[in-house]
Amino acid sequence: MGKLDGRVVVITGAARGQGEQEARLFAAAGAKVVLGDVLDDQGEALAKEIGGLYVHLDVSREDDWAAAVAAAKKAYGKIDGLVNNAGILRFNELVSTPLDEFQQIIQVNQVGAFLGIKTVAPEIEAAGGGTIVNTASYTGVTGMAYVGAYTATKHAIVGLTKVAALELAAKKIRVNAVCPGAIDTAMSNPSQLDPGADTEEASQALDELYRKLVPLGRVGQPEEVARLALFLTSQEDSAYITGQPFVIDGGWLAGVSVL
Repeated sequence: MGKLDGRVVVITGAARGQGEQEARLFAAAGAKVVLGDVLDDQGEALAKEIGGLYVHLDVSREDDWAAAVAAAKKAYGKIDGLVNNAGILRFNELVSTPLDEFQQIIQVNQVGAFLGIKTVAPEIEAAGGGTIVNTASYTGVTGMAYVGAYTATKHAIVGLTKVAALELAAKKIRVNAVCPGAIDTAMSNPSQLDPGADTEEASQALDELYRKLVPLGRVGQPEEVARLALFLTSQEDSAYITGQPFVIDGGWLAGVSVL
């Protein structure tokens, strides 16, 4: 028996990175996975590989959400889980950040999570209850220079998670957030997007950097975040947990070592 047998879960940003690993793990755990993304070729190939359903989903567009829900219900009859994973990151000094860049990050990260909750929660309620997992960040519970817009949206997602947990508890919907630190995906390791790059060398460089910053001495892997999302989506393993941000950062947030 899989932990998610009989469940239908929508995962956004599912074509690569953390979303890809969540889609793979959830399918292996028995879920029918609806993979939403704007990377159509990658998303469709992954859906075919794991036996899921791919839908084109720009999370900042309400009509895309409505179409994704309709497609999921047509294919599987219900939705009882959501992982709001889609997000973007831009590096910039706060006072040098153009307004359109700030607003773009808000639209994808913050508005995307809001629209996911708004659109999918009624479907989860209709299915008899379920779970929502929002992807916040280490930066959603602290600060980090040069990612001001990103940090603002991730703080907002933690707040949305808490409010949604309060409002949806009576509808048998649990809402939690994962807060990853440094994870070896294309977001933090852009070499993964360059077919000619030495991704192994880039990953080693990341490890070298985070060996100095993170108590556990390495960068995290997207599979590790996926396992946390699975725990929070399991109706058995995390049945009494809602409204909480779960930091998964190798101890980065714990403090500063002077040695």
